[in-house]
Amino acid sequence: MPTSLRSVLPTLLALLLGYALMQIGNTLQGTLLSVRGNLENFSPTQIGAVGAAFWVGIVVGSLWVGRVIQQVGHARTFAALAAVASSAALLHLLVVTPTVWMAARAVTGFCFAGLFIVVESWLNASATPQNRGQIIGLYGMTGLIAGIGGQMLLPAGDPAGFRLFCFAAMLISLALVPMALSRASAPAHAVGEVSINLRRLYRQSPFGVVAAVLCGITTSSFFALGPVWAQQRGLSTTEIAVFMAFGTLGGFLTTWPLGWLSDRMDRRHVIIGAAAMAASILGALVHFVPEDVATWLLFIYGAIFGGSVIPTYSIVTAHVNDMVRPGEFVSASGGLLILQGLGAASGPVISGIAMSEFGRIGLPYVVIVAQALMAVWGAYRSLQRPAASEADKEGFVLEPPIPVGTALAPAHEGAH
Repeated sequence: MPTSLRSVLPTLLALLLGYALMQIGNTLQGTLLSVRGNLENFSPTQIGAVGAAFWVGIVVGSLWVGRVIQQVGHARTFAALAAVASSAALLHLLVVTPTVWMAARAVTGFCFAGLFIVVESWLNASATPQNRGQIIGLYGMTGLIAGIGGQMLLPAGDPAGFRLFCFAAMLISLALVPMALSRASAPAHAVGEVSINLRRLYRQSPFGVVAAVLCGITTSSFFALGPVWAQQRGLSTTEIAVFMAFGTLGGFLTTWPLGWLSDRMDRRHVIIGAAAMAASILGALVHFVPEDVATWLLFIYGAIFGGSVIPTYSIVTAHVNDMVRPGEFVSASGGLLILQGLGAASGPVISGIAMSEFGRIGLPYVVIVAQALMAVWGAYRSLQRPAASEADKEGFVLEPPIPVGTALAPAHEGAH
């Protein structure tokens, strides 16, 4: 183990453990709300709006929480936001109405934006150029593994009862422990204001900007309404958990192979291929898979779908970084995260309306359209601009869709 990585290992372990616990709690809560909402006879549109509210909170929190960290510090911000987030998890249990759930989920998203910012900025500030890739890679893999763990907790209680809500609140609260007991302190330079200009970003990478929005629509629709689709298909609580976990597992298994491939060819072609695969697998599921198919086959379909869509955002980020100047990497990544968040906020609403109008097939059709648009737009842009040269490419790094503290620049600022 390199000395530079060993020197930050205590801080790294405390941050990643806290991050894993809060991600397990958040993933459990997201799936639980979809299943419980269906049991409470919420419409798919209302369930989608609850899922979208989380991403509205993420976007708002991404823009504002950085200032709070600058004023009171990383540890205090983490403690305050974790306390609010764990309380919000219980509010869903106390007041079972779509409006209150949307408000509580938006508060949760705001808090989680701050929690993610604390962890990510602390890790980045503690890293060196020699170990940053390793640390961010561990960070991303931790998030995916925690997501699988959160899904698999769903069978630990009855979604119609109260235990699972308590589990989610407890896990988010326990995320405070490793942070509070760590003797490390965040570097003074861990948070800085990052100015974003979306018009400039579009000029630099039209494909990346559109693809980031479509990535958000796809992944948020799947995670917010996938449990409802599975429930309406007749899967039990345990089978729903396994189905959603297989989706995340597929992404876990394909992220590095697709990233490796994108380092060796036009990244847009990798994204086009993945999008075409996702659209094809969903089309086959809707039109050719019978209702009485073995459940394990649905799990395989979920894994292939997740393996096609979950790594895409990381490759989009790498593609955009190939297009921008070296000093603009942080600004570009922040802009993409805002765009992805906007897509993620609209995706569950669009998919929920589609499911309300057309039944459960509405969800896969929305995702098929989003993935087809990504493939077509990528093919068109490939004809308009040549691929980045090997010398211009930045090495692929797993980028979990995590918000950063940013501020939007005026439209005229930084135009080139």
